[in-house]
Amino acid sequence: MNKKILLYCLLLNIIGLVMIYSSSSIWAKYKFNDSFRYLKYQGLFMIVGLIIIKIITKIDINFIKKKANILLFICLTLIILVLIPGIGKVRNGSRSWFGIGSLGIQPSEFIKISLIIFTSKYLEKNKKEIKSIKNGVFPILLLTLIIFGLIMLEPDLGTGTIITVTIIAMLFVSGVKISFFTFIGILGLLGIAILIIIAPYRVNRILSFINPWKDPLGTGFQIIQSLYAIGPGSLFGLGLGKSRQKHFYLPEPQTDFIFSIITEELGFIGGSFVVILFALLTYEGFKLSRKSNDLFQKYLSFGLTFSLAFQSSLNLMVVVGLIPVTGVTLPFLSYGGSSLLISMTSIGILLNISKN
Repeated sequence: MNKKILLYCLLLNIIGLVMIYSSSSIWAKYKFNDSFRYLKYQGLFMIVGLIIIKIITKIDINFIKKKANILLFICLTLIILVLIPGIGKVRNGSRSWFGIGSLGIQPSEFIKISLIIFTSKYLEKNKKEIKSIKNGVFPILLLTLIIFGLIMLEPDLGTGTIITVTIIAMLFVSGVKISFFTFIGILGLLGIAILIIIAPYRVNRILSFINPWKDPLGTGFQIIQSLYAIGPGSLFGLGLGKSRQKHFYLPEPQTDFIFSIITEELGFIGGSFVVILFALLTYEGFKLSRKSNDLFQKYLSFGLTFSLAFQSSLNLMVVVGLIPVTGVTLPFLSYGGSSLLISMTSIGILLNISKN
């Protein structure tokens, strides 16, 4: 078993717990009269995640492959159900949650990992046909676009983008012709442009990205407050627990913008340490994929690693103002049960593969 992958995962989780408490304690005290609320829930999810890792590492990887179709069908059903009013819950303008008491489950997170498993099985089974766009690439691409369309009905462009780009990356390493990716790249850019134009709030996000100070109290508020957090952090930060932006300036800092609080309190050194952990985890995941002699395990380890790396990169680029706000969480660190459990499941599968 690759102990480095487990170590990097645990370190990120521990940093996440510390920073979730630090960033959310004031807000949680004000809203729920319990400054430990978010820490307790995230700690519970972490324990469940560790149990999931333990279970997955004991399962035969071929069992996961055999159940790939069933897993995808279940997750696809959940994606459809969550769109039904009265069943799916609306949070932050997106109908993407099942509410269970005070907790929420986001099925789009689960379909992300099930589609990667299914695609890995598909690529292994159709390794000869994959050279053909019509017979090899089109079926899996059509399935991906259908799932993307369902997620966009929520709407959740960030998760949909992660899923689509991950599957395209898996097709790329499987040996699909380069000319296909030129075509799909142009088509993708046109599609993103249309999705932005038809949704006014996405247009506002683009405009606020270009010049957030044009509407500092509206669409540009979040990114401005994020930059106000990062700037004063300097080299060593203001000190753990001493963030100013978490005092009701940066909205819900324990979620998408937790990296802003990390850099504010721990500075460039603390932020760099987190980035290095993600880089090391990505390196170990790709190395595992390269060394694997089993095609299913090779594609699966690549897809899971790429998904984690791409999602982390998107979040970090948003926080520092390199791309518009996407609503994507930072794996292992951002508060959220669905995101953490899926990230831990990915680690469990990587550890299972590394046993071989």
